[in-house]
Amino acid sequence: MIEDFDKLWNRTHDHEAKLCAFDLLELNGEDLRPKPLLERKQKLFKMIKRQGGLLYVEHLKGDGAAIFEHACKLGMEGIVCKREDLPYRPGPSKSWLKVKNKLHPAMLRVKEAFEMERQGERV
Repeated sequence: MIEDFDKLWNRTHDHEAKLCAFDLLELNGEDLRPKPLLERKQKLFKMIKRQGGLLYVEHLKGDGAAIFEHACKLGMEGIVCKREDLPYRPGPSKSWLKVKNKLHPAMLRVKEAFEMERQGERV
């Protein structure tokens, strides 16, 4: 299933919105941030399987460039690459990287807004 985040912009598809979970930082008062990503994801998967209500986002292993290229061909906005063996680190970090598809409509809107702002137009 490929999600269309563009539909959220105009609020006419709110009834189609789904909650997607890709990481678990705390559970029942236990801080899971020091644990490696794969351990946090295992706990998340077990929790979602038991309780339901969320879509679990799988962790893909492989060539990041090839995965990104495939994501772009599918029309996705981008990917987030995380080291599976490291703990959670907030903010910019060498343990994770967000790579965006520059041709995705969301990125084109950002570029357009930036250009308008640069030219002194109101966004």
